[in-house]
Amino acid sequence: MINRQTLLSDLQSVLRKLGADLLERTASDEVPEVGEWLRAEYQSAKDAERTAQTFKEWLDDFITQVAAAWVLSCVFTRFLEDNQLVDPPRIAGPGKRLEQARDEHTLFFQDAERAKLTDREYLLDIFAGLAKLPAGKDVFGPHNPMNALPNWLGPDAAGELLLFFQKIDSDSGELVHNFTDHTWDTRFLGDLNQDLSEAARKTYALLQTPEFVEEFILDRTLDPALDEFGLTPVREGEAPAEPQSVDGSAGASPSRFKMIDPACGSGHFLLGAFPRILNRWQKREPGAKVRDLVQRALNSIHGVDVNPYAIAIARFRLWLAALKACGVTKLKDAPAFELHLACGDSQWHVRSQGSIGFTVRAEIASSCRTSDWTSSSHRRGRSVHF
Repeated sequence: MINRQTLLSDLQSVLRKLGADLLERTASDEVPEVGEWLRAEYQSAKDAERTAQTFKEWLDDFITQVAAAWVLSCVFTRFLEDNQLVDPPRIAGPGKRLEQARDEHTLFFQDAERAKLTDREYLLDIFAGLAKLPAGKDVFGPHNPMNALPNWLGPDAAGELLLFFQKIDSDSGELVHNFTDHTWDTRFLGDLNQDLSEAARKTYALLQTPEFVEEFILDRTLDPALDEFGLTPVREGEAPAEPQSVDGSAGASPSRFKMIDPACGSGHFLLGAFPRILNRWQKREPGAKVRDLVQRALNSIHGVDVNPYAIAIARFRLWLAALKACGVTKLKDAPAFELHLACGDSQWHVRSQGSIGFTVRAEIASSCRTSDWTSSSHRRGRSVHF
């Protein structure tokens, strides 16, 4: 089981070590391309008026994002491994699964072509494998800030990160951190989002909404809206904005009902809205495929946050909730659900064709690499409306 307080305290220490390594390698002669890339990214952000920060301020923010991305990617992977959503385990796992993971590590480096690689490449290979799965792209793919500059983290720091997640308690002989949870409760990730980095907590004013407050608000906002507007079908002759089913086959018209949390953080309100909307679909079409109804519910849910790793957590949590609703227990069997979450600044709002839309724009330096839009689109001031 997850010991939230111990995990948070230990990961805060790991984050500081990774941040120190990233900072040192920024000016290291060993990897001159890192400093050149960062300077170019900062200048690009300045030229596009996406930041008013000094280079040091910009760099400190970016380092926090990338260090957190490495840590959270390992947390996500361990959660999947410990709950046997993926096999074989490659980082660690309770019982015999730790030995299996160590065997996988040994096998990886036995390949002659990998003899000169390091634990950094080993972790990146794990994440790349998960990103290739239909359900893994949103979490481990291009959205992940870690992928902006994969060789920035030093090999030794990556090795320490791997060993941290394999650490054994000397008294019990068990893993110090066990992520097994048969209920797949991911609220602990909200704790990490709020408190993993003190600097990020201040920058993004991170504060979790208590569960009872979340329920109270949804009871008085989302439920009445569903009662009043219902799961309004697409009008006749109107092209649907999303696929009608997960496999692309024809089905009943999807809903035009949409909700958005413009500062969704780690996704508490999105997670609270999902079962409510899905329940409405199940009552309306009890004979429909569950996976199709799950996607329709996801199509009604939208979230934005300026914090890249808050969005990473929200994606992971909503994604797991969708898998659980479908009864999927193995990631390889998971459908390619589409999630409507974006990293950006929703405080920029504009009028479009007489209605209010959210303009998703990133203020943080890495935004052009981690959001859903290309850097050129940001430089042109492109607005994306939900």
